[in-house]
Amino acid sequence: MVEPIFDYQFRLILIGDSTVGKSSLLKYFTDGKFSEVCDPTVGVDFYARLLEVKQGVRVKLQLWDTAGQERFRSITRSYYRNSVGVLILFDLTKRKSYENVQSWMEEAKFHIEPHKAVYVIVGHKSDKDEERQVKPREARQFAESNGLKYIETSAVSGQNVEETFLMTAREIYKLLEEGKITIQEGWDGVKNGFARPKESFHLVEGEPEGGGCC
Repeated sequence: MVEPIFDYQFRLILIGDSTVGKSSLLKYFTDGKFSEVCDPTVGVDFYARLLEVKQGVRVKLQLWDTAGQERFRSITRSYYRNSVGVLILFDLTKRKSYENVQSWMEEAKFHIEPHKAVYVIVGHKSDKDEERQVKPREARQFAESNGLKYIETSAVSGQNVEETFLMTAREIYKLLEEGKITIQEGWDGVKNGFARPKESFHLVEGEPEGGGCC
């Protein structure tokens, strides 16, 4: 008996300054809990999880966690081209990380185009509201002016973590259905799913496939 594991594979990349919480967000999304201790990402880490974007349609998200330090930028740039989803994170308690969102966005578009991708700006660490340096309205207006979506998250409380990735995956699937994003030879942003014998299926929803912390 053969059961399809997933219908499509979407490749997402998380970018942003160092210490904005990219790794902790991914850990919460794949493990369902906050990781108290996370070492800085060196180069790139990999995670995976299955999601249902609509009834009967499952996608596998390949999630690439990148280092924010300048010395690793040459490594992370090589991962842009094959991404169909880009989450640009900033720390709500560090205004400088918000001011750098523009350059991160421009860098991603430069390396991804002419391929089309879905971009989402993520204001992270919303649980630290008393330390906030960026107001929701300001960040939302910036995102809207660039035609992007904005959402605030917390890997401590879990606020909007699931919603962020589900929203991104559904938007990619919508564009795929509309023909605005297509499966292309030599591009790994979107790939068809596959099937294997049911008894050999081990990856479960919410379980990471490899990858390390932070």
